[in-house]
Amino acid sequence: MPFDEAKVTQVAALFLRLRGGQMHYIKLIKLMYLADREALLQWGFPISMDRYVSMNNGPVLSRVLSLITEDRAKPVWSQYISAPMGEYEVQLVREAPIDRLSRAEEKLIRKIFTQYGYRNRWDLIENVMHKLPEWRDPSNSSIPIQPRDILEAGGESEEEIRAVLRELRSFDLDEERLARVYA
Repeated sequence: MPFDEAKVTQVAALFLRLRGGQMHYIKLIKLMYLADREALLQWGFPISMDRYVSMNNGPVLSRVLSLITEDRAKPVWSQYISAPMGEYEVQLVREAPIDRLSRAEEKLIRKIFTQYGYRNRWDLIENVMHKLPEWRDPSNSSIPIQPRDILEAGGESEEEIRAVLRELRSFDLDEERLARVYA
């Protein structure tokens, strides 16, 4: 399962809907990271299939950050979520479906919002994101975070980590093989 713009758009849209339709994009990215992290720890499989990086304000989903901040074609994202406005807030442009999310994923997103959605972005950064064991201060750059880093931080056994990583690698290999076949 490669990165799916439609699915991450639905994740973002659900968080925005839970927040009343508008949120600072840094807070949105943090909530999405926390949901992905929790999915990886609970199920051995993330929601987004995105790449993780440590940045100054904590871990982020790399491609989701690009969807929000870069001015390039975003065929699905831009149908439902605005570009950052004013104080870097994004908002729902229109109601998005959630048909790409499983019930378990939807429930997890709601749980993450209940746990962290009340915090402002700076509180979330300082008191949650910067305290995650996998985050490293990148000194105004970015440092990749590997799924192994998250699994180790979550206390998973080496055997479990290897099994999860094997499974995740199989998706990358399938994606690469399909790209070669259809090139």
